Amino acid sequence: MPLEIAPEKVAHVIIKAREYAAKVGPWNATSEEGDAAEDPGAILEDFTGDPTLGEFTGFIDALNDDEQAHLVALAWIGRGTFDPEDLDEAVETARREHTNATAGYLIGLPQLSDYLEEGLERMGFSVEDAENDVL
Repeated sequence: MPLEIAPEKVAHVIIKAREYAAKVGPWNATSEEGDAAEDPGAILEDFTGDPTLGEFTGFIDALNDDEQAHLVALAWIGRGTFDPEDLDEAVETARREHTNATAGYLIGLPQLSDYLEEGLERMGFSVEDAENDVL
């Protein structure tokens, strides 16, 4: 079975996962805080209403079921749970075990961007080329 999600879409998820992972708790969470125009460093702080998580989940939620299953399988291949030649089994397992929102599951993986990068590479795709197409 070929990979049924475009490497560029995976690269987009990798980029958004990195952005989310870079967030830190706000050091002074007043209602005036978090304005990047006033404090450029605030872009790295995780304020309530920050659009980063919404952008991540919105993108994944917009993927069809096959793309979501392949994205999860790709993360598992990158993590080493499955080998590239076991893609079919990984996809079927992802479909079978799908009980919660895919975006919520994926954002809970602490090294998601690393897993997806490794998964793409193990499947024979260039992460650098895919990311360049997105950026």
